Amino acid sequence: MDEKLRQFFSSLDRSFFVDEPYKVLSSLDRPLPIGHGQTISQPSLVAYMTEQLELNKTHTVLEIGTGSGYQTAFLAEFSGKVYTVERIEELRRKARERLDFLGYRNIYYRVGDGTLGWAEHAPFDRIMVTAAPKEIPSLLLEQLAPGGIMIIPVGPQGWQELLKVTKDKNGMASERKLLDVAFVALVRK
Repeated sequence: MDEKLRQFFSSLDRSFFVDEPYKVLSSLDRPLPIGHGQTISQPSLVAYMTEQLELNKTHTVLEIGTGSGYQTAFLAEFSGKVYTVERIEELRRKARERLDFLGYRNIYYRVGDGTLGWAEHAPFDRIMVTAAPKEIPSLLLEQLAPGGIMIIPVGPQGWQELLKVTKDKNGMASERKLLDVAFVALVRK
């Protein structure tokens, strides 16, 4: 793991992103419920997925699934701008309160259908998807810039493959499996 990412990973208090009674479990490397049938991913996976995006401060990132805001904090720390889409208003509101409190001013929020992306701000240098569609949504692939990277879990409910999708300078996409994972389903709003 990159040293800056390692330091941030060690310094970010995951308990800040979960509610009672789960705060006491926040130091465990496992997913936890955040309400509305959604989860916060295990910390090691959040760090791994962030590292796979190969972020820098010039990048504009689209995040699908704001959730608790934990992954969003990583994206905001290591990129220029983050556009994050969450379908559940209460989760978006709580995540924004947390991230505003932490001082992030480079995050833009929307409540909506993540499968649609955020076309007005496309193309995106990086896309992070934190819920699993059965297949890669075509609109997200279209919104990925040439030279871009998307990290996305794909497959049926239960177990999915975490894919790293890259688009070359000519706009041709290719994918590589990184891991087997279990994410909540990406559903249309």
